[in-house]
Amino acid sequence: MSEILTLPKSNTKRDFLTYENYVTFPDQDGIKKEIIEGELYMTPAPATKHQIVSRNLFRFIDDYVVKHDLGEVLFAPCDVILSNFNIIQPDILFIAKENYTILTDQNIQGAPDLVIEILSPASIETDRIQKKLIYEKFGVKEYWIVDPQNRSIEVWILKDKKYQLYFQTKKDQYHRSQLFRDLKIDLVSIFK
Repeated sequence: MSEILTLPKSNTKRDFLTYENYVTFPDQDGIKKEIIEGELYMTPAPATKHQIVSRNLFRFIDDYVVKHDLGEVLFAPCDVILSNFNIIQPDILFIAKENYTILTDQNIQGAPDLVIEILSPASIETDRIQKKLIYEKFGVKEYWIVDPQNRSIEVWILKDKKYQLYFQTKKDQYHRSQLFRDLKIDLVSIFK
């Protein structure tokens, strides 16, 4: 499970962690650190299975995006700054060419078009609840929750500023996306 650390609470108001705090955190300890609504979330480095699924999925999406000259696909660690109180490191993200202004030399400053989180035992609650709410709040158009354990992918799309389940792929089906309508992702090859 993700560990949540917060600053001590005062009697008058809550203290929030910000990007200025975030950049002072040590990064050599192998722990992934993110700030969600001013709270620090820490998760251990992902397991091998998580990384294999991430690599396989990245290859499919990146090949498609490059072939069709659609934008950039990046993978963790990559800081996505949604606000001063929300700094996230998605497993995989896509930025369409028309949104390149959010891409800087240092980080991503704004909402990517697509964010993908791959569940691990330590991140299930954070990815399914906290991050989903944050991605929705800041306008990420499409959010994929990839579950290696159940060999499934949920695709959530933003409609009227709220996420709706667009598609859920299981086991040996092909995956569908609203952003990449003709992309076929074979789950057998993703979860092998």
